[in-house]
Amino acid sequence: MIANIYKPVQWTSFDVVKKIRNISKEKKVGHAGTLDPFAEGVLVIGTGKDTKSLTEISGTDKTYEAVLKLGSATDTMDSEGTTTEVDPIPDITENKINQIFSNFVGNLEQIPPMYSAKKVNGIRLYKLARKNIVVHREPVSIVIHKLQFLSYKKPILKFSVHCSKGTYVRVLGNDI
Repeated sequence: MIANIYKPVQWTSFDVVKKIRNISKEKKVGHAGTLDPFAEGVLVIGTGKDTKSLTEISGTDKTYEAVLKLGSATDTMDSEGTTTEVDPIPDITENKINQIFSNFVGNLEQIPPMYSAKKVNGIRLYKLARKNIVVHREPVSIVIHKLQFLSYKKPILKFSVHCSKGTYVRVLGNDI
């Protein structure tokens, strides 16, 4: 079975896998891409022999809606981190936002954040980050197909992004 499952805030992607494993009584359950615990949305789940299809599915493009708080930065590049920087927010217009967005459409390179599920030498980066260990991460080639302004009410900017596999929306938000 392949199913789209809603992942609520505070659940990890693995929490969803465990729940489906428990409900379905299937030993083999997997997901096609990790969503951060603070994120909510659709998680593609596969069970049994259909878990083999997850690699193909996870390689497809995705669309996210994101909320970006301008004027502050955190150590995790998300709302759960410790604030590391606060700057005044200049007056900006939708036109200026769209001009800035145009710089982030196309082929780009991103360095995976330390607070991520990506593995380096077999260890998840977030486990190292929690121990204040920073390791070198190679840039990953990504594609931003479309970056669309949704709304802005200072300091909150909402946008949607249609992107390739491997895109970290947190890193995109930090770069913006």
